Amino acid sequence: MSSVLDSIPVVDVDSHILEPPDLWTSRLPKKWQEVGQAPQVIADPRDGALRWTVAGHMLVGEATHSAAGWDDWYPGRPPSIKEADPGSWNPKHRLERLDEYGVHSQVMFPNILGFYQYAFLDLEPDLRLACVKAYNDFQAEFCAESPKRLIPLANLPLWDLDEAVAELERCREIGHKGVNLGLNVDRLGFPRLRDKYWDPLLSRAQEMGMPINFHVGFNTNEEDINSYKAAGQERLDIAKHSALLLLGNVEQMSEVIMGGICERYPNLNFVSIESGFGYVPFLLESLDWQFKNMGAVQKFPHMLLPSEYFQRQVYATFWFEKHLTHLIHLYPDNVMFETDYPHGTSLSPGPASIAMNARDTIKANLGELPDDILRKVLHDNATRVYNLD
Repeated sequence: MSSVLDSIPVVDVDSHILEPPDLWTSRLPKKWQEVGQAPQVIADPRDGALRWTVAGHMLVGEATHSAAGWDDWYPGRPPSIKEADPGSWNPKHRLERLDEYGVHSQVMFPNILGFYQYAFLDLEPDLRLACVKAYNDFQAEFCAESPKRLIPLANLPLWDLDEAVAELERCREIGHKGVNLGLNVDRLGFPRLRDKYWDPLLSRAQEMGMPINFHVGFNTNEEDINSYKAAGQERLDIAKHSALLLLGNVEQMSEVIMGGICERYPNLNFVSIESGFGYVPFLLESLDWQFKNMGAVQKFPHMLLPSEYFQRQVYATFWFEKHLTHLIHLYPDNVMFETDYPHGTSLSPGPASIAMNARDTIKANLGELPDDILRKVLHDNATRVYNLD
């Protein structure tokens, strides 16, 4: 067991804030509140359940994304925010939960604005822009409770690159430490990330040292959501689809490397969120093999090997994996720890979870790592990527 483990301030690079029901209705101008256009929680006329509704889309329950500590196995979840773990939505309680779980700091992601962005795109442009800005302000205020421990990321109006760059700059001024770009932006009807369309945003993010984060499940479209609901009624299906969802960043990591994005932006970091690490060495070895074996190395002699781009500027994250000690040494500078709190798959102990808390999980799964690698994985890599104090 590592002699320094208890002294490392663990940085968790993936956690979520459960949005309060009045997040948008309390912050948007009255002109959108009066006609009921603001995203809000209402009683579903079909069953009376409290659900988020955005642009006429009836979405998930008020507390669906806070299964931590709940007493029923997922997809069981609290019916309201009042019954959810208060650490999921209250910053003071969040800090108490971090202390309990053995985590020093957390990077924050949304739920509604990430998983269901397709619904926001059906709002009229001024309203959807106001929604993005309101969320960024809310997240900054949440994290202001302890700025060195709660780390916000900027969410951007991707449909307008001028506004996106302006919002990135504004968010940097109020404390945000990176960009939540979601995943596979083309699935929402935008150009692929390799397209020149994104140059103004990627160039500015590189200049500002703001890493680009790709979170699994974000930027899905309504067809994907409905397909998942239809196929995921039995627990075996839920387990299968959840496991496959966690592999969603395979395509995105391959795209930033093979699509020439790392080549064009050599100082811009890209982070794969909630997609694990165990498969990454195989993926990189496979990309290297195919890059050579398909003749690409001759056609693009100026390019590095895919694995070299990864080592230079791409990062993977993990939480529950047990057999990483013989793999992490391959890319010790490109791996970071997460918990996914307070989601159903997170390191959140409870009556309907097999999870241990973060500190106990680390001791059980990583305790045999050398001290220098352990420090990198749990702290140093994250503080470098997100420019933390």
